[in-house]
Amino acid sequence: MTQYLVAIHHPDDFNPNSESDETRRDIAELNVAMQAQGIVVFVGGLGRVRDAKSVRRKPEGGLLVTDGPYIETKEHIGGFWVLELPDMDTALDWGKRAAVACRAPVEVRAFGKLEERDAGR
Repeated sequence: MTQYLVAIHHPDDFNPNSESDETRRDIAELNVAMQAQGIVVFVGGLGRVRDAKSVRRKPEGGLLVTDGPYIETKEHIGGFWVLELPDMDTALDWGKRAAVACRAPVEVRAFGKLEERDAGR
């Protein structure tokens, strides 16, 4: 089976404390449903964007550490699940459920296994 990232996107100024009781309940129910199916590999929420740091390699060598996320956007990943599922259609079904429960956009993407990436070299 393949592992899929189901990532929740929040606006830069998102405050987790602003989620309604209904949203928290829906997310908890979604977590229970995922666990009941035995598909959860890992789940976690990320800290606020304003506390993020990025590390970039400088063209002339060395590293540059800056405040904030790596890319300049108005939305960032706020939390995610890693699920083990048979195919993308099943992953999308869970992604749709996550978008409803979290009331936020969701990205669904397959993880490439190391041996698959190495084989492509």
